[in-house]
Amino acid sequence: MVVFSLPHLFGFLLAFARVGAVVALLPVPALKRAPAAVRIVLALALTLLTAPWWPSPELSLNGPYGAAGLGWRLAGWMLAEATFGVAVGLVVAILADAFSLAAQVLGLQAGYGYASTIDPNTDADSGILLILAQWSAWLLFLALGFDRVVVRALALSFSAQPAGEFAFSPASRAALLELTGTLFSTAVRLALPLVALLALVDLALAVFGKLNAQLQLLSLAFPAKMLVALGVLGLGFPVWARVFEGLARQAQATLMRVAAGV
Repeated sequence: MVVFSLPHLFGFLLAFARVGAVVALLPVPALKRAPAAVRIVLALALTLLTAPWWPSPELSLNGPYGAAGLGWRLAGWMLAEATFGVAVGLVVAILADAFSLAAQVLGLQAGYGYASTIDPNTDADSGILLILAQWSAWLLFLALGFDRVVVRALALSFSAQPAGEFAFSPASRAALLELTGTLFSTAVRLALPLVALLALVDLALAVFGKLNAQLQLLSLAFPAKMLVALGVLGLGFPVWARVFEGLARQAQATLMRVAAGV
């Protein structure tokens, strides 16, 4: 039986602030494009599932600052709870941004910077290689079951740090910063081999053009580089998937550390 009291209502609001921030800030394309009503219902449903872990803070309207002081105190707690959603959104975004950053570098070198399409997430023009990289990352995100990792981290956060008591530990902040740095190193690991290969293609065409000035190789540079990039990406995608899996393991460890507060 649910007892509707003021502490119980405050406990629901604190839990809803944490769950709602995760649902609102999770950068999954299907969730971001969903209607607001669907996301609100999903956040309410997940909040109700956490009812056994709702706190019952002892707050009173008869404090030194009355209702205003109570409201500011509750707002501060809800803001602290929302930071958990920010952390989850950041960790999940890093997984896709590693592919996106690598694709940005490759798109310029391979000549795909001139080809654009509509980004389904923003309805804006984006590089075609960037869109392929983003959707490949999200497919791997679902294939590896990282969506279930987010749900487990949310459940762990309520048992380890009840609503109203969430705080970032120094170890959690260090783990987040380390994961952010891993974003750039992962993008370099993915893009650098192909960038070096494309540089060799440019060098080879330049040497052949120098040896025989009658060969018009400049017009073949872009098609050759695009075909080489497309072929290498197709053959090397399993390697990209393994790199993504390694980054996902590190992201999972970071997310669990943030949820547990250790």
